[in-house]
Amino acid sequence: MQAVTAIEDRRFFEHGGVNYVRLIKCAVQDTLSRRMNCGGSTLTQQLAKNFFLSPEKTISRKIAELMITYQLESRFSKQQIFEMYANEINIGQRGSYAVNGFGEAAQAYFGKDLRQLNLDECALIAGLIQNPNRRNPYRHPDRATERRNVVLDSMVETGSITAAEAERAKAEPLHLAPPNIDASEAPYFVDLVHDQIVQRLGDSDTARSGSLRIYTSLDPDLQRAASEAVEVGMRNVDELVRKHHKKGDTSAITYPQVALVALNPHTGQILALVGGRNYGVSQLDHATAERPTGSIFKPFVYATAYNSSLEGTAVEGGSVFTALTKINDDPQDFGTNGQSYTPGNFERGEYPGMVTAATAIEHSLNIATIALAQMIGYNNVATLAHSAGIVNAKATPSMAIGTYSATPIDMAGAYTVFANGGVHLKPWLLASVRNPNGDIVADFAPEAKQVLDPRVAYLTQSLMEGVIARGTASGVRKHGFLAPAAGKTGTSHDAWFAGYSSNLLCIIWVGNDDYTDVKLQGADAAAPIWAEFMNRAIRLPQYSDMKNFTPPEGVQTLSINRATNMPVDESCSSDSFNAAFLVGTAPQGTCSRMGEDTQALGDRLLNGANLNPGNGNVSPGTPLNNGMPNPTGAIPANRNNPQPVPSNNQPAPSEPVKHRNPFQKLFGLGKDKDKQPPPPPPQ
Repeated sequence: MQAVTAIEDRRFFEHGGVNYVRLIKCAVQDTLSRRMNCGGSTLTQQLAKNFFLSPEKTISRKIAELMITYQLESRFSKQQIFEMYANEINIGQRGSYAVNGFGEAAQAYFGKDLRQLNLDECALIAGLIQNPNRRNPYRHPDRATERRNVVLDSMVETGSITAAEAERAKAEPLHLAPPNIDASEAPYFVDLVHDQIVQRLGDSDTARSGSLRIYTSLDPDLQRAASEAVEVGMRNVDELVRKHHKKGDTSAITYPQVALVALNPHTGQILALVGGRNYGVSQLDHATAERPTGSIFKPFVYATAYNSSLEGTAVEGGSVFTALTKINDDPQDFGTNGQSYTPGNFERGEYPGMVTAATAIEHSLNIATIALAQMIGYNNVATLAHSAGIVNAKATPSMAIGTYSATPIDMAGAYTVFANGGVHLKPWLLASVRNPNGDIVADFAPEAKQVLDPRVAYLTQSLMEGVIARGTASGVRKHGFLAPAAGKTGTSHDAWFAGYSSNLLCIIWVGNDDYTDVKLQGADAAAPIWAEFMNRAIRLPQYSDMKNFTPPEGVQTLSINRATNMPVDESCSSDSFNAAFLVGTAPQGTCSRMGEDTQALGDRLLNGANLNPGNGNVSPGTPLNNGMPNPTGAIPANRNNPQPVPSNNQPAPSEPVKHRNPFQKLFGLGKDKDKQPPPPPPQ
């Protein structure tokens, strides 16, 4: 009490609820500065404002505050008013919950009962009252310490303590309780854990005992980074929403919701999860809500196209699919069953005519992507999507641009296919449940399944690196995140961003609960939140080592001249970009010395012409499996008769030793070292 009255209201026990001298002084100060930031309120006025009124600073609100103050002073004693104040005043935030009252503050910051606090701890709590978030002792210990010392000096001035006692208290460092994550800091995550325990253990006595030890995947440091990134990012989203709100429109502004899911791409463990912008307002976990995926689905179209290249199947134009394959982006009708379907690009009229696959995904071109899906077979794309956990995808033209729904958690799992060498990992958050004696009640093993050849996963990832380097997601670089990364923006009625580094995968979703169009692009709404989160994550020691992506055997990366789409040489190296190719599919020659095309070289090879080890192209119809059996879930080349994806990995049959023919020697096919072992189980 002495600390609070010394810093907030020294004449609390003397005035009748209003300190008129202080009130007049603040009125003059605010008038001269044209800002209403002078703190002239007494404890009773603060109680009236916090308990009955909004925090807005207006004349009408101040008059109402004064009227309520007089009523409080007439009906209650000073001790009763202080008790109500002590239980009501906001003293900060822990996760999604506010810390209200001195008792909660004592537990939140020191892990103690209020009666156990010493002098410096009492002064710290009293100092937080004025601006608790700005002086949060966990985030801003210097500010909190400075304010604590001001409170101690005020206590000396009021005679509550001696100068010597104040100096001893000032010398004390902050003895804060460990910032453990609890339900208030990761409420959506905790709800999911609870639901899974009930689902897996049922309504048993063990599940209801209340004394279980539950081990989860959550990383407290990363969870705090996620919460902070969402808080910062949604301020930007709200500002964009206000700018888009038409002047003169009297309808209420709808502010979007948000979800963030971060996981380890090599184990599938959910490290951080934010299911909404405020758990106290809405307990709906948007991380588990199904929404149309938009363009973050498109990489699965390109991965399916690369799958066809493994079998040597030609797309239109007579060559196997590569990053430089030309696709028609002109308006066209993709209708089926007599129904017309003529989609457009997000920006009408952009990139007309034939564009490369790299350009199509970098700039998220709808028409070109649907055209590619049509070439390789909608069924094949849907089969891969199902194998990656996007179970609602149906083999229709609109599927290619993400019209079917999935949850942010589903999409996080789906993107492990690209980030983890073709292995799909089902996201998990519950590791083990044990009783108070440490005995195992239940252990939960992660689920892993190979659904793509590692080369296909890397090639698709390389395209998404281009999205960040020079495409729709290039804004993440402007936000300061410079580590190697791959990702894809998405815009439907909602805004999405899916991206990852070598050690961290994160999905961002922004949208309205009523399914109305958020009218924001993924690049503007979701990608900045992703960049904010990744910038915070890379500063944590456990995520600081974000490395370059390593290509698997059988993939080569070349620098391509943009004007000619040919490998660069010394005469044309200025305007170029990097592109990855299956060995044997890269263009021949250089930008200044054009080589023969893939079809011609393939014809020579198949017709028995002289083999030239300097040429590495492969004709359509030539498998590029390098002796590796197709992984479970790899899409078959026959677009008309897609095969169902097995649910479990099947062991590859043993093969007799064969002598390699000249064709195999040329491309390194048939070697034992090219056979890929099955993926190890996740850690």
